[in-house]
Amino acid sequence: MDQITGHREPLPAAPAYGRSTIAEVFTSAAAALDLTSTTGPFDNALGLPAASRICVVVVDGLGSALLKKRGGHAPFLRRHLDSARTIGSAFPSTTAASLASLGTGLPPGRHGLVGYDVLDPEQDKVVNMLGGWDAKVDPQRWQPYPSVFEQVSAQVPVVSVSLPKFADSAMTRAALRGGSYLAAGTLQARVRSAHEQLAATKRSLVYLYLNEMDKAGHRFGCGSSQWGTQLEDVDGAVKTLAARVPSDTLLLLTADHGMVDVDEAHRYDFSTDPTLIDGVAHTAGEPRMLHLYLEPGLSTDRRESLIAAWQAAYGQYAWILTREQAIEAGLFGQVDERVLPRIGDLLVAAREPIALYDRRRTSESAMEVVGQHGSLTRAEREVPLLTLGRPGGKVSRG
Repeated sequence: MDQITGHREPLPAAPAYGRSTIAEVFTSAAAALDLTSTTGPFDNALGLPAASRICVVVVDGLGSALLKKRGGHAPFLRRHLDSARTIGSAFPSTTAASLASLGTGLPPGRHGLVGYDVLDPEQDKVVNMLGGWDAKVDPQRWQPYPSVFEQVSAQVPVVSVSLPKFADSAMTRAALRGGSYLAAGTLQARVRSAHEQLAATKRSLVYLYLNEMDKAGHRFGCGSSQWGTQLEDVDGAVKTLAARVPSDTLLLLTADHGMVDVDEAHRYDFSTDPTLIDGVAHTAGEPRMLHLYLEPGLSTDRRESLIAAWQAAYGQYAWILTREQAIEAGLFGQVDERVLPRIGDLLVAAREPIALYDRRRTSESAMEVVGQHGSLTRAEREVPLLTLGRPGGKVSRG
């Protein structure tokens, strides 16, 4: 486990939306395929080479720092590190925000999935953006922009290869809609399906989602032997895919976020301190990136007292900023009016390896999560962009 230092640090620079984040992966791939959007040509911000087939592999939770640190478990991927690029996750560095940016090509401030769970201002309740999506929230109304897949599926075969449970999930309908969906349960089955789709047509865009690393990290920690074993499995599966894809395939691998381990002693229940919840109507987000929504009409004095209480309690260990400060810093990118109230009035982004819980609304099992993410540290926000095979070039067999 990383050690807590208590050193205050300035707020990191915002993600480079439009230049080098996960939001530019599908749009750059579409440009490399010579496809057009609803408004004209896509921008190849990542400078991807032209290709007739592109496969984007997203390994949930495999941050750049983790791949470098634990590369001994991934000999195939490790061989590509020297030529790899580092890009940014969305903010927060969490699956809902990053996959929505991947799927739409937009920053969270526009697509509106600004956390694991967030306030729905129309219902005045916190709603989940992943598996527990509220039945009263229409995914296509919550995220109204066309996905990259929707914009290109009439021009080229587009296929998502992922788990069966995500085929018609609200998250898929919100941000990854369009094209066809191939459901496969095991890691090997998903890799096989991706290969078969690439081989079946002369032109295609294939998205392959692998969630195994994230699951292992949450349960055991990204420093655990179990995580290392899972990385070996993923490395082997991706090596197999690289060896089998057609020679004119551009094969890319990236991730939605990284991860840090949080010791049990540093998982805190902040709801036991009245000064930290006085004036707070709702808490949301994730333990490493809290959204705090204040009571309507809260006086300036009470607001300032609340901010001061958070600074006193956790200012040494987290970046604490208002919604206005976060937007001015560009953390969410351009922010649409409809998205503004979904962002907390006060944000608490962990800098040290700590996790902050509101036990009034979280389960006991949530307190047992070891590997965590969501904040602005490099370990959480920096993700790799590896080219494992390119048109006209020899696909590395490892």
